[in-house]
Amino acid sequence: MADPSSYRPKPGQIPDSPGVYKFRDEHRRVIYVGKAKNLRQRVANYFQDLANLHPRTRTMVTTAASVEWTVVSTEVEALQLEYSWIKEFDPRFNVKYRDDKSYPYLAVTLNEEFPRVQVMRGAKKKGVRYFGPYGHAWAIRETVDLMLRVFPVRTCSAGVFKNAARTGRPCLLGYIGKCSAPCVGRVTPEEHRDLAEDFCDFMAGRTGTYIRRLEKDMMQAAEEMEYERAARLRDDAEALKRAMEKSAVVLADATDADLIAVAEDELEAALQIFHVRGGRVRGQRGWVTDKVEAVDTSGLVEHALQQLYGEERGDAVPKEVLVPALPEDTEAVSQWLAERRGSQVSLRIPQRGDKKDLMATVQRNAQQALGLHKTKRASDLTTRSRALEEIAEALGLDTAPLRIECYDISHLQGDDVVASMVVFEDGLARKSEYRRFQIKGFEGQDDVRSMHEVIGRRFKRYLQEKERTGEWEEQAGDTPADGPAATGPVPAGPVPAGPAPTGPVPAVGPTAEDAEPREDDGRPKRFAYPPQLVVVDGGQPQVAAARRALDELGIDDIAVCGLAKRLEEVWLPDDDDPVVLPRSSEGLYLLQRVRDEAHRFAITYQRAKRAKRIRTSPLDDVSGLGETRKQALIKHFGSVKKLRQATIDEICEVPGIGRRTAESVAAALASTAPAAPAVNTATGEIIEEDDGGSS
Repeated sequence: MADPSSYRPKPGQIPDSPGVYKFRDEHRRVIYVGKAKNLRQRVANYFQDLANLHPRTRTMVTTAASVEWTVVSTEVEALQLEYSWIKEFDPRFNVKYRDDKSYPYLAVTLNEEFPRVQVMRGAKKKGVRYFGPYGHAWAIRETVDLMLRVFPVRTCSAGVFKNAARTGRPCLLGYIGKCSAPCVGRVTPEEHRDLAEDFCDFMAGRTGTYIRRLEKDMMQAAEEMEYERAARLRDDAEALKRAMEKSAVVLADATDADLIAVAEDELEAALQIFHVRGGRVRGQRGWVTDKVEAVDTSGLVEHALQQLYGEERGDAVPKEVLVPALPEDTEAVSQWLAERRGSQVSLRIPQRGDKKDLMATVQRNAQQALGLHKTKRASDLTTRSRALEEIAEALGLDTAPLRIECYDISHLQGDDVVASMVVFEDGLARKSEYRRFQIKGFEGQDDVRSMHEVIGRRFKRYLQEKERTGEWEEQAGDTPADGPAATGPVPAGPVPAGPAPTGPVPAVGPTAEDAEPREDDGRPKRFAYPPQLVVVDGGQPQVAAARRALDELGIDDIAVCGLAKRLEEVWLPDDDDPVVLPRSSEGLYLLQRVRDEAHRFAITYQRAKRAKRIRTSPLDDVSGLGETRKQALIKHFGSVKKLRQATIDEICEVPGIGRRTAESVAAALASTAPAAPAVNTATGEIIEEDDGGSS
């Protein structure tokens, strides 16, 4: 590990102009490329106290052995040079998006004498017009098959074309009217090129002209009683309409735009892009990348723009690029995009309307792509086994933790404090075992104390079940001399002596159904099966609280660890330093999934609990006042606040409300103190109470 001070440039040596810099390792390999408006300020940031650097930045500067830079005249040139160097050197510490699949394009080879329509993958070629990308090659072929009725462009390979020209006989498509057969001279090269260009115009979104022309010709043919020709034109128009229906209109103003969304966590990011042309989604792509450098959403967007449009020119760069966050230097990036397009490009965040709604759809796709990427490993038994083995090795466990329980605390500024318990068995979520808790021991915000309470309550129930089934005495040494094996769970610690069970022995231990003691009705008893590993969402304080709760109950055969979200560090009880699992570790992926699921389950319960509390009303406590009469009171007065200010006589004026009921309502409202005024946290404005819908 190199000391950054050993290669730090001398003060004043670095210019204060725009430029691009490279960090190299001891073997002179480029490991990181960056750009800056001011090289002196940016590069100097890498040579501060290592403790102040992001862990990934710290790893980079200690891996590097030298730094060098190149001065450029403008920030746009810096952006272009950075992209070129990243592509040339492939630095290990730069964000690089990798396609999650090889997307097919619909391509028209306008660089040939007789342009051809075909499916193409891989690098784009000069002189070829591309449309897409499409999710599947068959989707392209279906679209082409529909459009060849109207635009009979050549689709055959060079060999088939030459053979037809040599024999003077066209292929089958030429005979059935789905190819204009330029191979045998039915059309001239100029006429065939016009067909190819019309095909491109239609695919680019200029659809109305061709459909109107076909419909006009159809009507004219019908008037001239050429009914066969009219029927053929009708079918052609329907074919074009079906081709258009394959991509629904999403933006009514016929916009050409690319919408980019990013979903990320501490280690990885997924990017999705929708290509909208003529108001229709013409293609969709996705990438996943490791966050090997300290980068936020705006940085991820900037890297994505570089890699998306670095090789593009002209119409391949759309008029609008909609993003979730603007790059740090928006003006320079916009200017760079405009140079590549040849005209102005709008780079912005959608704020309202259809574009914002479509961006939400792209964002959901990005979230699903990231989730799918993370859970692909979970579907593979070998990968799950490796993840459990890595966790056991990292935490010093004797065996792989076949049952993992994770706990998380959730609240809103100290109110509605709840906790969740999720269970993973053999690396897979077991949702029937999930449990949720309300914090009862105290009020207010104290995650450490809450964690201690929840762990204590859960494992107190576990001990009660052991005692009820007699397993507690067995572990203490009172093992039955004969008889069948106990039906309780296999303890996480040493297995008590006793007769061997009959029948085959499971290879990976008992499942929850087999191991849990059951009630007389056959249902499993809650909290009866112990985990081999308890994971808490948090760092040292939460881990210490969980361990203390187990120690107080005399449980010493269950391992405890915590996963701190900020740096994804694993904390163990009584250890001052965390366990750092490799970023690509399957064990870390599994712990992340367990932690994220516990967080999701906790916050869902907390939100539901808060919503239920908000929906309650002082009128709920009035005996004999049903839902119909509560609604009548609210409708008459407009809100609970105004009802509280009304007299008994005024309440009696409401149809169906007698004097005794009115007195009960007034008494209930008088005994209930008005809620504190709500505050809009964005503006600081006090919101007037209007709880008319809360009854």
